[in-house]
Amino acid sequence: MPNRDSLTEITSRLASVSDTPALDASVLLARIVDRPRSWILAHPELTLTDEQQTQLQSSLARLENGEPFPYVLGRWEFFGLEFEVTPDVLIPRPETELLVEKAISFLQKNPSKTNVADIGTGSGAIAVSIAVNVPKANILAADISAKALQVAKQNAEKHNASERIEFVECDLLPESKVESQMSDHRSSTFDLVCSNLPYIPTNTLKHLPVYQREPTLALDGGEDGLDTFRKLLSIVPDRLAPNALILLEIESTLGEQTAQLARQHFQNANITLHPDLTGRDRLLEIQL
Repeated sequence: MPNRDSLTEITSRLASVSDTPALDASVLLARIVDRPRSWILAHPELTLTDEQQTQLQSSLARLENGEPFPYVLGRWEFFGLEFEVTPDVLIPRPETELLVEKAISFLQKNPSKTNVADIGTGSGAIAVSIAVNVPKANILAADISAKALQVAKQNAEKHNASERIEFVECDLLPESKVESQMSDHRSSTFDLVCSNLPYIPTNTLKHLPVYQREPTLALDGGEDGLDTFRKLLSIVPDRLAPNALILLEIESTLGEQTAQLARQHFQNANITLHPDLTGRDRLLEIQL
């Protein structure tokens, strides 16, 4: 097992927990046998070893119990790169690619600007994607979760970006260069600050499918969803280089509220809301 009939059986089992059961079935098998999905589809005669069969049954049970598919796979694609993911980090999502695109474009258009901060790095998806695409970038990747930072470090190593990313365990930003133990060549001010902060209002989060399936620490933005934004925007001005750029992913229903909060701290900046592919507010840009 499996053969073509069993692939159909796996698809059937996943139908109750997935919107794309056939795709998920083939991706799961590809992960288990360490082959491309195209190879799985081209080899209906595939037979699993006893160990692989045990892994398959365990994975199916986890999925049927509601565990997110990326956690079961242990990896997920983001911005054309594969990232390791665990329940300690938020699953990278396509809407965050908008932030990465804007960040890379800014750095490429301004080659003298190289110092970047990724606040709340999680899996490291933002920091690593920038490092891979902008080799001159020096990046501080901060997170309050030590376990998340371990995952991020693994992803940096996986994509040969470790030497250009410094990982720091702290709440938002380290208080000083000395406290963060940043390398001497790292600047304590930043040309670009990126962040996918927790932004879902607490009561809203409790009624979403993602609640208790992904880390609440990375999702819960407080009563109105803006707690971490208030905190970041109050401390980040002193850490910015001249003509710096801030890119913040936001809750789609809180675009104007988040922009108004930014205007209170950056009265002379150009502040822009950018929509995601569904047309909803998704990215706040603050250009000094």
